[in-house]
Amino acid sequence: MTESRSRARTFSREALARYEQDGFFFPLDVLDSGEVAALRIQLEDFEERYQAHPAVGHGAFRTSCHLFLPFLDDLIRHPAILDAVSSILGRDLLVWGTSFFTKEPRSADYVAWHQDLHYWGLDARDEVTAWVALSQASVESGCMCFVPASHIKEAAHADRPTKGAMLSRGQELIEAVDDSQAVNAPLRPGQMSLHHGLTFHASMPNRSDDRRIGFAIRYVKPSMRQAGGERGVATLVQGEDRYQHFELAPRPQSVAAPEGIAVWQRAVGIQNQINFRDMKTPTDREGALRT
Repeated sequence: MTESRSRARTFSREALARYEQDGFFFPLDVLDSGEVAALRIQLEDFEERYQAHPAVGHGAFRTSCHLFLPFLDDLIRHPAILDAVSSILGRDLLVWGTSFFTKEPRSADYVAWHQDLHYWGLDARDEVTAWVALSQASVESGCMCFVPASHIKEAAHADRPTKGAMLSRGQELIEAVDDSQAVNAPLRPGQMSLHHGLTFHASMPNRSDDRRIGFAIRYVKPSMRQAGGERGVATLVQGEDRYQHFELAPRPQSVAAPEGIAVWQRAVGIQNQINFRDMKTPTDREGALRT
């Protein structure tokens, strides 16, 4: 698929068939060089100016910060992203959450093999994650990797927190993955991959001299429910929500405005409760759902 065709907002039948078979698809060109540059400048400006903020400083913002950052609220509504996702889930779309996965240069940080939906407490499987590269995501810098056709059923997981583990609980599959089955998914800045929430995926450390910045957007059908009696918070980005299973978040009007921070704290608080619901002694609840 050429850049011009992908930005013409198409997700072909062949691509859809591959996604349904493998549980993932890449690459798709969604942002031009100017859009990527602007997003990275805005992100890094925010990181610098708000690093000491009592609520969102020191990396706490990495989960669901689209709720208080207008430039990310715009990104989750990008027509090229919505076109591809709606080809899978249909026109009506909610964003259940977002996560930044930023590996600093020469960082040992990694993501172990896991399935997202194992932890999220949702009642169905109608979910697609769009993983958007805001910098080079190469094999050297620790790009995503997937196991084809692993999204058919849920697998057992264990909590194995270790130094460098980026997931909130150190969660990973109990059964070892045969790395020979894995498919690397390198992306250029402005490209994205799509994967199902039960697809086995992981990423290795960043051995490059630049930051590896990825932004994961979790799209769900409005018919989905948050299990466990919590209503949860979501953002309507396209179509209608005829179910009202989630509290719908308003669009943020300015960076880190108090009302946006309040919505974000409520959303992340609910997600933390769900993500850590079966832990006997949770020791660190910050950064939950960075999966």
